[in-house]
Amino acid sequence: MSDVLVVYKKNFEAVHDASLHIITAELERCSKERGGLRIDIRARERVRRADFIGRDLVIVLGGDGTLTSISHNIDAATPVMGVNSHPREEDPEGSFGFYMDSNVETFAADVRQALSGKAIVNDLPRLQAIIDSTSGNRFTTDPAMNDLLIANTHQYAPSKYHLRRGEQKCEQQSSGLLFSTWLGQGAWLNHTISTEELNQLQSMVNQDQIDTHYFVVARDVSHEERSKRPWAWMDWTKDATTLTSDMHRGYVVPDGWDEVHFNRGATITVNAEAPRLRLLTFRQSMIEKLTS
Repeated sequence: MSDVLVVYKKNFEAVHDASLHIITAELERCSKERGGLRIDIRARERVRRADFIGRDLVIVLGGDGTLTSISHNIDAATPVMGVNSHPREEDPEGSFGFYMDSNVETFAADVRQALSGKAIVNDLPRLQAIIDSTSGNRFTTDPAMNDLLIANTHQYAPSKYHLRRGEQKCEQQSSGLLFSTWLGQGAWLNHTISTEELNQLQSMVNQDQIDTHYFVVARDVSHEERSKRPWAWMDWTKDATTLTSDMHRGYVVPDGWDEVHFNRGATITVNAEAPRLRLLTFRQSMIEKLTS
């Protein structure tokens, strides 16, 4: 590896600036040891898709939000490592950093593992939504590491749609559909349903399915609807979920970032076939981290 991009969180807090200084100095030492690295450093707010093309390694310095906000720019072939610039273990106001397996204390050893191709490679599935408008246009959303929401843009109004998954279909009204990868369940999914419901949903999971399946929950559906069509309320599935909007205006929101809007009559298909993410870790795999 010789071409490295560093994307950092810039919010004018001294802790992030100090972390960036440490990371930059260590990369300069690595460059001298290895006979030269091309190192580019970009603030998250200034980075563009073109900055990621042809990189041998992307280093994301910040927290999970920094990683999810720029991960849609990273293709399936490019390794990415997360470095927690403000760990919660050191400060209650810091970041939990679920995806950030490195920090400033471990970075020197971790980055050398990454540059030598000796890190643990986690090939993570991501979600996508394909929107077919009534005028015949097709849009594909950015890939979502954690979760993807489809809902009425007016949150005070119900989300109405015709729902289909596999051979099953129905009309439904809810406060929106929430989709989640297996690793992303801690981001939003477990705050949407009760602990008992989450346990019920997790009981559907077979470990050999986590690369192909995803969770889906219809928020705030009636108890009658839950008992009549449990598949349309909560599911763990590999089948594509397709809905035809009966809302005047709705949107798709991957990982809480860019919104993609659609109108009544549009068809939205969600699946776990987005380009995957090659995330590097250094002490245990992401599966081990979630299950330990």
